[in-house]
Amino acid sequence: TSSGQDIAGCISLCPSGDYYFEYTECDSTGSRWRVAIPQRPGECTGLPDPVQGTDCTFSCEAGEFLEMSAQECTQCAAGSYSLGSGIRFEEWDDIPPGFSSVATYLDNTPHGQEGPSCNGSSWIAQGSYVESNRDECSVSLVYAVHLKKQGSVSFDYQYVDNNIFFEFFIQNDQCQEMEKTSDQKWMKLTSNGQWSKHTVSLKSGTNVLYWRTTGVTVGAKVVKPVLLKNIQIEGVAYMSECLPCKPGTFSKAPGSSSCELCPRNTYSGRGASSCTPCNTSTHYALEGSTMCKARPACSKKDYFQIHSVCDEEGKTQIIYKWIEPKICLEDASDAVTLPPTGKREPCPPCNPGFYNNNTATCLPCPQGTYSDGLKECQPCPAGTEPALGYEYKWWNILPANIKSSCFNVANTKCDGMNGWEVAGDHIRSGAGGSDNDYLILNLKVPGFRLPTSISGTSGTEFGRITFVFETICSADCELYFMMDTDRRSTSVVESWEGSKEKQSYTHIMTKNASVSYTWAFQRTNQAKDVRQYINDMVKMYSITVTNALDGVASSCRACAIESQQPGSACVPCPAGYYIDEETNQCLECPPNTFLSGHHVYGRDACQPCGPGSRSNKEHSLCFSDCSFTYLELNQTLQFDFSPLGFTGSIMNGPSFTSKGTKYYHLFNISLCGLEGHRPAVCSDNVTDLSDKDPHSAESNSVEAFICQSTVIPSDGRGFRVALTSQSTGLADSFLGATIEKSLNGVAARPELFPTAPRRVPDINFYYRSPQTTSSCENGRNTVVTLRCNPEKSAKGEISVPRECPAGTCDGCTFHFLWESSSACPRCTEADYHQIEGACKGGVQDTVYVWTEPRLCTGGVALPMKKSMSCEMIDFWLKVGAGVGAFCAVLLISLTCYVWNKNKKLEFKYSKLVMSANKECELPAADSCAIMEGEGEEVEDEVVYSKPSLLRKLKAIATKSLHFFIPCLLLLKATLQVHIIT
Repeated sequence: TSSGQDIAGCISLCPSGDYYFEYTECDSTGSRWRVAIPQRPGECTGLPDPVQGTDCTFSCEAGEFLEMSAQECTQCAAGSYSLGSGIRFEEWDDIPPGFSSVATYLDNTPHGQEGPSCNGSSWIAQGSYVESNRDECSVSLVYAVHLKKQGSVSFDYQYVDNNIFFEFFIQNDQCQEMEKTSDQKWMKLTSNGQWSKHTVSLKSGTNVLYWRTTGVTVGAKVVKPVLLKNIQIEGVAYMSECLPCKPGTFSKAPGSSSCELCPRNTYSGRGASSCTPCNTSTHYALEGSTMCKARPACSKKDYFQIHSVCDEEGKTQIIYKWIEPKICLEDASDAVTLPPTGKREPCPPCNPGFYNNNTATCLPCPQGTYSDGLKECQPCPAGTEPALGYEYKWWNILPANIKSSCFNVANTKCDGMNGWEVAGDHIRSGAGGSDNDYLILNLKVPGFRLPTSISGTSGTEFGRITFVFETICSADCELYFMMDTDRRSTSVVESWEGSKEKQSYTHIMTKNASVSYTWAFQRTNQAKDVRQYINDMVKMYSITVTNALDGVASSCRACAIESQQPGSACVPCPAGYYIDEETNQCLECPPNTFLSGHHVYGRDACQPCGPGSRSNKEHSLCFSDCSFTYLELNQTLQFDFSPLGFTGSIMNGPSFTSKGTKYYHLFNISLCGLEGHRPAVCSDNVTDLSDKDPHSAESNSVEAFICQSTVIPSDGRGFRVALTSQSTGLADSFLGATIEKSLNGVAARPELFPTAPRRVPDINFYYRSPQTTSSCENGRNTVVTLRCNPEKSAKGEISVPRECPAGTCDGCTFHFLWESSSACPRCTEADYHQIEGACKGGVQDTVYVWTEPRLCTGGVALPMKKSMSCEMIDFWLKVGAGVGAFCAVLLISLTCYVWNKNKKLEFKYSKLVMSANKECELPAADSCAIMEGEGEEVEDEVVYSKPSLLRKLKAIATKSLHFFIPCLLLLKATLQVHIIT
C-alpha cells in the first residue's frame, strides 16, 4: 500500500493541454456525456469528471465550432473555416483519410483473370479533383460517415463519356443498399468542361458512400474518366475544431464558412488569413498559387493575333496581343518582341441575310427581304418567300447568337477569356490559359420553322446544321461537337482527334425544339505549367443552319399561292403536294412517290419509291407493306412477310473486353415498320434509368427500323439489372426490297451467307441512316436478307456473318440474314401435283401432294381427295382380247406350218439336184419334172424354175400375211369400239 501511494505521488495532475474532450455514444433517450481523454494515458491523473453533454442533435452554425470545455459554439479564427454540422473535401493532392479506392473482383471472365489485372486500377487524386480509372475495371471510391441526424451529401462531377457506367449509391453498416430512385443512382452525362452538382439525402446512422465506375470501351475510343470535387457531407453532430484554409487560399475574417482563392500575383500557405504579394518585376503567381514563380523570357508562344473590328472606313487589320495574364519578360536577353500591327485592309462583307447600309455594322435584313451580304436587302418576288436560316462565312465579329468562352477543369485561369477569335474568312480557337483548356463556341437556336409551303407536310426533317472546319495539331488535340435539346442534357454528337483536313459535317434535326450547339476544342488532356501547343488550333470556316426560327434570308424560295392574282399570298400546300413550276399551285404527287423534307418545288420533288415499296398517304416516306412480287420464268412468286413485320431481335455474343467485362450486341429489327413509322426502339438505361416510357419525350432512346445497343448482363459486372448503352440507329429510311445485289449505292454481300442453291431467290431489304459520323461520311447502311427455309418457324431466325460477328465488317454497312418459312413464296397450283389411283370396286381415287422439296407457305390450300366411279373390263374389251389371243395362236400355228412345209420343199429340191448331177443332165422343165406319184409323198405339184432363196422367203411371208392381216384388222376394230364406248 505504501508503494502504491508512492507511485501515485509521482504522477502529476493533468494540465489542460494533456487531455481532450469527447462525447460518449448517445443513449436511447438522446443523451450523452462529455468525458476527458488523456493524450498519453497513464502519465497524469486528476482528469475532469464527466458532465452532462449537449443534445445528440446539437450542432453549430457555419463558421463556428463547438468549444468542448464550455460546450458552447465559438467562431472560427481568421485563416480557418467551418461548415458547422458538415465536412468538405476539396483538396485532392492525395486520397483524404477515410476514403478508400476498391477494385471489384468478379469471376465473370472465361479464364478468371480479372482480379490480378485490376490490381492497379484506382481513383487518382489530381490536386483540386479526383478522377476515376480509365480502364475497364469496376473501381469504387468509398467513404463511411456516421450521422447523428438526417443530413445530405453533395458533390460536383464531370461525366462526359457514355463508355463509362457511373453510379452513386449508399449502403448502411450491414451492406444493405439504401432505397432510392434510379435517377439518383445513375449519373447523367455532362458536357465537356461543365460541372454538375448532385445531392442525395442521408439518414441518421452509418452511411457508406460509393462512387463506382466501370469502363466498357467495346472497341470505342479511349475512355474519358469521371471527375469529382467538392464532396460535402451535412449532418455530423458538431465540429470540435475549425479546418485551416488550404495553401493558395485565405479567410481574412473570423467566423468564415469557406476560404477564398489568393488573387493573381499573390500566394499563401496553409491557414493563411491574408495572401503575400510577389515581386511582379521578376516573379508572378496565378490565382490560387502557393508560391511565386520566376518570369520566363517572352517567346512566340506568348502572343496571338486577332482581327480588329471594322472601323468607320470599313477597314480592319491584324493585331498581335500578349496572352493574358502576361507572365513573360520582354526585356530579357533572348526575349521576342510583339510583332507590329498589320496593314489596314477592307473588311469582309456582311454575311448573307445582313447588310451594312454604308456603315461598319452589319444589320439583319427586315422580315420579308433578303440579301447576299453584298447588296441592300430586297423584298422577295411574288410567288416566293424568304428562305430563313443562318449562313455565317465571314468572321469580322461574332454574331449575336454565338458566344465564346474558356474553361479549365482544374483551375480558373482562363475564365473570362475568349475561347475563339475571329480571323476574317474563318474563326479559330483562341490562346486560352493552358494547353488543356476547353475552348468553347456556342450557337443557340430558339427553334425551327418550316417554310410556308411545306408547313403542312409530315416530314421528319425540321432543319439541318452544316459546318466546315479543319484541325491543325501536333499533340492529342480533340474537337467535340455537342448538342443540348430543350435544355435537358448536353450530349456529344461527334468528335475528331488529331489533325483533320478541311471537311464538312452535317447534322439533321428531326425534332422541332430549341437547341444549343457547342464546339469544344482541347489541345491536350495532360495538364502542364509550360505552354507547348499554343499553335495547335481548329479553324471553322462556315456555319449554316436552315429553317431557323429567328433566322435571316440570303435568298427566296418559290411558294404556293392562292391564285394567279397579283399580290397573292403564300399558302401552305397539303401534305403530299408539290408546287407546280408553271402555275405555283399545289398539286398532289403521283402514287408511290415521296417528297424530300426540304424541297417541294417542281414535279421532280416527287421522288419515286424504291422497288418493293409504296408511299404513305402524305407522300412523306416510302415503306414496305410486307408483300413482295417477283416474276421468274413466266411464273409469278408472291411473298407475304407479315409474320416478320413486327420487331425481331438478335443478341450476338457474348463477347469479353480485355478486362473481362461480358457484353452483347443487341439489334432490334422492324422489317416493314408501321406504314413508315419506325417501331424498333433501343433504350439507354445507363445514363438515365429514371425514364420509364421509351416513347416519352424525355427518354434516352433511339427509334429506327433497325437499332443497336450494347448490353451488359446483370451478372456481367455485378449490376442488379442488365444495362444497355451506346444505342445507335442503323436504319432511318427504307430504300426498297429486291433480289438484286445492290440498290442506291448500298451493296449486299451474298458471300457472307453461303448456302446450297435453291430455286427461291434471296430477297434483300435495303435501309439507310443519313446521319454521318467521322468514320462513315455517307451515313450508315443496312441490308436484311430474307431467305426461304421451310425448316425454320414463321418468326424465323436472325443471324450475322461469321466473319463479322458485330454485324458489320467496315463499321458503316450492316448485314443480317433472316431465315424463315415466312420468307418462302405463297403456294400456287404449280406447287402440287395429282396422283390417280387404280380402279377398285368401280371407284377411282385422285389425291394431291406437294412437290418436294416444298418451298412455299400459305397461299392456296392443298385440294381434297377426289373419288369418281369407274368400269371394270367390259364385253368388247373381252372380245378384243379373245380375238387378239386367237389371232396370236393362229399366227403361231401358221408360222409353224409354213416352216415345216418349207423344209419339205427344200428336201425335195435337194434330192432333185443330186439326182440330176449323177444320172443325167438336168432335163427341161416340161420333161424332167417329177411326175405325180414319184417320191415318198406328193402333196403339191412342184414346178422347178431355178428360184432364188430370197424369192422363196418373200413368197412364204406373203402367204403368212394373208392369214395375219385379217386378225389384226379385227383386233383394231374391237379396240376402237371399246374406246368409243
